Amino acid sequence: MRVLLMSVKAGYGHHSTAKAIIEKFSAHGHECDMLDIFEYINPRLGSTIQDGYLLSTKYLSDIYGKVYDTMAEKDTPYRKYSPASLVSKLVSQKLRSYVELFSPDLVIGTHSYAGVVMTNLSERGVISCPTIGVVTDFTVHPFWESTRLDHYVIPDERLTYEMVKKGIPAEKVLPTGIPIRKQFETKIPQSEAREKLGLKDKKTILIMMGSMGYGNIKKPLIEIDESEEDFQVICICGSNGRMKRAIEKYPWHKDIYAYGFMDNIDVMMDSADIIVSKPGGLTTSETLAKGLPMITMNPIPGQEDKNLMFLLNNGAVAAVNDTYTMGDVIHQLFGFPERLEELKICAKRLGKPSSTQDLYDFCEKNFFAKSASTETSVPAI
Repeated sequence: MRVLLMSVKAGYGHHSTAKAIIEKFSAHGHECDMLDIFEYINPRLGSTIQDGYLLSTKYLSDIYGKVYDTMAEKDTPYRKYSPASLVSKLVSQKLRSYVELFSPDLVIGTHSYAGVVMTNLSERGVISCPTIGVVTDFTVHPFWESTRLDHYVIPDERLTYEMVKKGIPAEKVLPTGIPIRKQFETKIPQSEAREKLGLKDKKTILIMMGSMGYGNIKKPLIEIDESEEDFQVICICGSNGRMKRAIEKYPWHKDIYAYGFMDNIDVMMDSADIIVSKPGGLTTSETLAKGLPMITMNPIPGQEDKNLMFLLNNGAVAAVNDTYTMGDVIHQLFGFPERLEELKICAKRLGKPSSTQDLYDFCEKNFFAKSASTETSVPAI
């Protein structure tokens, strides 16, 4: 069976989700292909959109948040001849030959705009197979209200209400969770993970601020370093080399290790007692799948603010801001073990370690098995 993944590189979560799906479906023998919508139309356009997203969320985050919130308030589809609809139809037309050549048996979109394009292609008869949209945050992004797909994957069943408000029928909603990579589906013992990383076998805090190393974490790190508790800290700086060098040069009292990009984040999570991170959709899903208590800080206004509110209201995270500092939270969690245990329980309740397998099983039962049965059936004489 041929499975086409469609996405837009606005951040890294949408593509990472698509790659997790490809990993799972390919392992079961299906032919998968990944289509970055704007990258295909024009590589320069794709890079411009990605760079624009990263720059706006980093340097113009307040403006980005206000624009996002305004768009997110819309619960009805864009009018047929609105600028947004006309542009989407133009984009869809440019993808027509690619989709027809690949001739998919299933199309999955991991970005709401990909869902709009998939809807246009389906209405034009270019796509005649089942379509699935994947919501990659703990909120419903703008544009999903303008899609008409067969099914929608959401992070948790508690978001079904929000989907229905956007005009999406509840029976189309699949609360199987944001698809995650294979290494986040299971855990290894903490002591084993620490040994693999060359760490001491004691309490560990993992700090991850996204691939771009968002936020100034020196102040919260100093607060962490001043804690009377005995623990070590792993700090993932991503592409932020300046942050990494500053951490390495500072005279810490505790064992604090700085890293750039890492390909064993799953092992680092398994070594940790607590993770400190922005509340991005994919990282949060991976963290919850591991049942790891989470402290959030520096959310990007917009979808990450909404992620934070969902997680706080479901008891799965502790949050740091100007009035409730990192030192306060660390003291609460390590000084009162029952509070740390509460976060673990809520994380496990929301976590969906089998999210990608559950999505595959749904497709196998409802699409692949039926298609195989049709292809192998013998016509009556």
